[in-house]
Amino acid sequence: MSDRFALTPDPPYYAVIFASLRNRDDKGYAETSDRMVELAREQPGFLGVESLRGEDGFGITVSYWESEAAIKHWKQNAEHADARQRGRLEWYEHFELRVARVERAYAGPRGVRE
Repeated sequence: MSDRFALTPDPPYYAVIFASLRNRDDKGYAETSDRMVELAREQPGFLGVESLRGEDGFGITVSYWESEAAIKHWKQNAEHADARQRGRLEWYEHFELRVARVERAYAGPRGVRE
């Protein structure tokens, strides 16, 4: 399987879906984004992440977590809070964040989970 896919366990688990439209002033964005993934991987309950961004600046990042408590703990991380604030002030024209409980997950064609 490609490194693009998060290797999640059997459900249930949680997905934090972050859709964003970046503005043109993205100085420091790539470094901060890489650091947030690195930092998230160190957090208890982190399961994986998948992320894509188009040339138009629209992107979606989905991070996977074992519980709502793990998500809350991540949100309270000071470095993550600083990055979120910088995103609001500098990098994002608009964003939407959604948290969902994953009840079922399937894969294919190399592996099938049902």
